[in-house]
Amino acid sequence: MIEKPPAPAPILAAEGLHVRYGQSHILRGVSLAIRRGETVGLMGRNGMGKTTLIRALLGLVPASGGCIRVDGMDVGARPTYLRARAGIAYVPEGRGIFASLSVAENLAIAGRAAAGGAAGWTIEGVLELFPRLRSRLDHRGNQLSGGEQQMLAIGRALASNPRLVILDEATEGLAPQIRDEIWRTIGLIRERGIATLIVDKMVVKVAANADRVVILVKGQIAFEGIPAALLEAPEMMHRHLGV
Repeated sequence: MIEKPPAPAPILAAEGLHVRYGQSHILRGVSLAIRRGETVGLMGRNGMGKTTLIRALLGLVPASGGCIRVDGMDVGARPTYLRARAGIAYVPEGRGIFASLSVAENLAIAGRAAAGGAAGWTIEGVLELFPRLRSRLDHRGNQLSGGEQQMLAIGRALASNPRLVILDEATEGLAPQIRDEIWRTIGLIRERGIATLIVDKMVVKVAANADRVVILVKGQIAFEGIPAALLEAPEMMHRHLGV
């Protein structure tokens, strides 16, 4: 009998993760894995620990317990930039673009060839995805509209040719037309086989784009499963998500 080779380790995983801010116990034993090519939706009401979980996964806040792994390797004591080098890109809530740099400079800073010489995202490819940015290449980040800033933040992440993109409230506060454009982009990222962790309040949109959905309640996972199972549980959605 021929044994199947073991499945590759998740790109990014938390195992029994705890995070405290002073006396406040924010995350309480959270375990979550994002595998290659997988899209995971992370949801929950405000203040339930979603952004803290992301920041802990990236090494931006220290864990008080548990383990964080990249490709199966414990990275808890390693700096954030090594996780970026491993192909993990982050689009934070609030966008985090360089306000004093031009659009062209923001993209150039992040630009990196795809691993192994594979065809990947180029700056030209980002401009084709977001044509609005092409006419604003000389504009500083703080001269862009909110929607344009979000396009730049996502484009900058893609220019690094990541294996995993983490999107924290990428459609928050945007006009409906721009939101639709961002969701189309998220769908394209998924089609390209790039793993994605999406935090967003738009339950139906998250469910339509995710392979798996996770709900955090008071720093613990209250639900994890396929989107259809969530949509078939309206009482749970109302209780945990307010919809």
